[in-house]
Amino acid sequence: MRTSPVERVASYLVLTVMALGLVTPLLGLVLAAFHPPGAHVAGLSWPERFSWGNLATAWQEGHFASLMGSSLIVCAIVVPLTVLLATLAGYGLGAMRTPGRTGLGLVFLLGLTLPIEVVIVPLYHDLRQLHLTDSLITLSLVEAAAFLPFGVYWMRRVFAGLPTELVEQAVLDGASPWQRLRWIQWPLARPAVATLAVLYFMWAWNQFLLVVTIVSDPNRRTAPAGLGFFVAPHSTDLPLLSAASLIVIGPIVAVYLIFQRQFVAGLLAGASR
Repeated sequence: MRTSPVERVASYLVLTVMALGLVTPLLGLVLAAFHPPGAHVAGLSWPERFSWGNLATAWQEGHFASLMGSSLIVCAIVVPLTVLLATLAGYGLGAMRTPGRTGLGLVFLLGLTLPIEVVIVPLYHDLRQLHLTDSLITLSLVEAAAFLPFGVYWMRRVFAGLPTELVEQAVLDGASPWQRLRWIQWPLARPAVATLAVLYFMWAWNQFLLVVTIVSDPNRRTAPAGLGFFVAPHSTDLPLLSAASLIVIGPIVAVYLIFQRQFVAGLLAGASR
């Protein structure tokens, strides 16, 4: 379908405004991070001299070495575990004739409507009675359980929308469900799986409420939680706070830049089904 020049101009104008709205705060954060320590920063002011030492100071005073290590450990557990479980569950519910798959799908869909704030208090008391608090493994498993409903719903839609011709031919050739998943449906669903993995990484890295509730040991907190406790003693030093924020968001930006093609391809594949 052809679009008129007016529609194209309006589309580009809206996209430009949205892009500026997203980029401007990030640019302001970057500029503020390189002002001299303790300097007053107003808007998108250009620093008179770039204070590169703010990043090193924030890294040392915020103990981000251990915080980033905890975040990486949590992500290294959450992302593979949830992607694996969501892929297998989505395959069973979306591509196989699983008994009761409609009801099971509704259960996972209801899991998307349950806010974590509703269960955080009883969850904490149960974990404390079992002596499972202050553990990165416990935190990782809880996050995986919280993120799993979305992944199952996502992968169920992906597998249900894949072409059936190749699968039917594989069935006629005697391929087992595992062989059909491994050799036919998994390669077709790979962009969607990559998108899901990036989303899980961002959610696991940015998680704050579960971290501060389950982990009370400052040496085991993750980077976003450590940043939250970093704010109070440095609330008047905006350049240092900005530098600490850049440290925390850096891995997310790097992961997105590395996997942006797969991420966008997965979103487009999901939107077309």
